[in-house]
Amino acid sequence: MTDINYENWQPVIGLEIHVQLNTKTKLFGEEKYLFGSEPNTDIGVVCTGQPGALPVLNKEAVHKAVQFGLAIHANIAPVSKFDRKSYFYPDNPKNFQITQFDQPIITGGVITCEVEEQIKHFKVNRAHIEEDSGMLKHFTNFSGIDYNRAGVALLEIVSEPCLHSPKDAVSYATSIKAIMEYIDASDCNMDEGSLRIDVNISVRHKDEKELRNKVEIKNMNSFSYMAIAIEEEIRRQIKFYTSFPHDKIEKGTYRFDPDKKALVLMRIKENAEDYGYIPEPDIPPIILTPAYINEVKALLPELPYARYKRYLSELKLPVQFAEVLVGSKKLSDYFEQALAITPNARSLANWITVEFAGRLKESGKMLWDLPIPFAHIAELVSLIDQGTINGKIAKSVADDMVLSPSKSPSDIVKANPDYQPVNDTKEIEALIDQVLAENTQSITDFKAGKTKAFAFLVGQVMKLCKGKASPTLVNDILNKKLL
Repeated sequence: MTDINYENWQPVIGLEIHVQLNTKTKLFGEEKYLFGSEPNTDIGVVCTGQPGALPVLNKEAVHKAVQFGLAIHANIAPVSKFDRKSYFYPDNPKNFQITQFDQPIITGGVITCEVEEQIKHFKVNRAHIEEDSGMLKHFTNFSGIDYNRAGVALLEIVSEPCLHSPKDAVSYATSIKAIMEYIDASDCNMDEGSLRIDVNISVRHKDEKELRNKVEIKNMNSFSYMAIAIEEEIRRQIKFYTSFPHDKIEKGTYRFDPDKKALVLMRIKENAEDYGYIPEPDIPPIILTPAYINEVKALLPELPYARYKRYLSELKLPVQFAEVLVGSKKLSDYFEQALAITPNARSLANWITVEFAGRLKESGKMLWDLPIPFAHIAELVSLIDQGTINGKIAKSVADDMVLSPSKSPSDIVKANPDYQPVNDTKEIEALIDQVLAENTQSITDFKAGKTKAFAFLVGQVMKLCKGKASPTLVNDILNKKLL
């Protein structure tokens, strides 16, 4: 993605992130939802709008919403309520959606994240609980409706219009995704629709305070596509206002076509009054006591940004290692478990995020998918630290661990003579003598001050021993012989 030259323009971006809560049942009914089920099998009388069916609120959804609110230091409403939002599309059989309008469960809050090595604090406007709709499926000659997802519990998180670049938007959204994963409120699987983002974009002159008309991009389920879509829309709006400085861009709702990398107009944007909000008569208000809120707060786990800061300050990890680890709770937890066995955090992080990640990249698998136990990665690091094997041998051992995930590094080393390191001083000295005898010019060059000659000699020794000798030992003996 190329950087945009905003010149005298300021993009103003707000995100509405819809997160599917991993409750055992739907928001107002007893039926479960499993992605991939046969169409219209995970349904019940409430989510399909059967006459006389009454909704009953899922307490687990409330608990997870409160967890998120506390995680972002938001205000948790002691009293909140549900509303009906008119929704005249075929994927909602009731013709209304149960949501929260003027009294949401969460208001305010801050998302702290790092954008291009700069710490930024983005404000959340609100977060509210609502039910999901069904899904339209389009075929060659007809369209069908799958109501499996209808009624699934969602938390919609609405930012303030405080983001000013695609990178801001991606950092903010990925931070929310991480928080939801760390508090175990959602699996946030974007491919399965567990996290979907609506993007609102406008632009204005940098000296303006008022907001101009905004355009909405619906249902983004990829951070990379979201960044592309935002950039393209910013460019389109700047071009429009440059050409027609006295006009207003038309409000509208668009979708992003990933094949064409372009936005496609869906409809002219509705206003809030078009939805005809009315209070939900069948669900009583949510009343939360201070004792309940404090109980939820006491059980919050370590959150991603706090863990990120700990990795930098206490473990002294490089930024790139900390970012990769914290970006995936499962990967970070794997690292934490291995860290309890070996104290070498930096080496452990390197093996997990670089060495093994590189070996598994093509397969798309993770260490636990093979599965390689976290204790085996820790053991590999310990073998290196103890001098049992050197770095080159360790890389070969790692290759074998991928092929035989159940075998420990120690067993792999014992079973392969090529992995037995050369630690015998006399054996290494004999190899060095052979190299010196065959490379007299390098000795002359070294004594003339050419440091590269020394590195060449070390390389020749390592080549003779197939990389099994300790480089430190080779350096020490070679130094003594050349002095």
